[in-house]
Amino acid sequence: MLELVFATNNAHKLEEVQAIIGNKFVIRSLADIDCHDDIPETGVTFEENAQQKTDYLVNKYGLYCFGDDSGLEVDALGGEPGVYSARYSGSRDMETNIDLLLEKLGDNTNRTARFRTVISLYFNEQQHFFEGTIEGDIIRERRGVKGFGYDPIFIPKGYTQTFAEMSAEEKNAISHRAIAVGKLADFLK
Repeated sequence: MLELVFATNNAHKLEEVQAIIGNKFVIRSLADIDCHDDIPETGVTFEENAQQKTDYLVNKYGLYCFGDDSGLEVDALGGEPGVYSARYSGSRDMETNIDLLLEKLGDNTNRTARFRTVISLYFNEQQHFFEGTIEGDIIRERRGVKGFGYDPIFIPKGYTQTFAEMSAEEKNAISHRAIAVGKLADFLK
């Protein structure tokens, strides 16, 4: 069975990806290969950050691997927080990041946003990219306790629940990460 290293130590992301891919591939984390390095994310696009992760692992370990970068883009904020989603407030505390986002949006009636994921795969000495996007809206108050990140304030278009109110199965069927991982899995077949 093919083994791939996912350039993450984020247990939530790892669980989501493994659930989407199922048992077709063995997905290993950075901890599984004893990599505890702080891999740089200095790009200004999701593609650049995702590729930085795979380049780092290929150069250091020579393994088949993939990395991703994901974020929330809010139209009324000119696409913020974008690639800075995880550290929008200057910290990695998501409650503080959500507070800042809601404060910046204020009473703005344009609440349209999207989650984007870009996956960079290094396979057979070639770089490949897979993207997933889901459109939706930002609500004014948190709802739900499942998921992570901005999930409590994002309602996907055509739904009435936030990502944080959905079961993992419901979210994984429609999420930006599910779309990108599905493209990755199709490519690897």
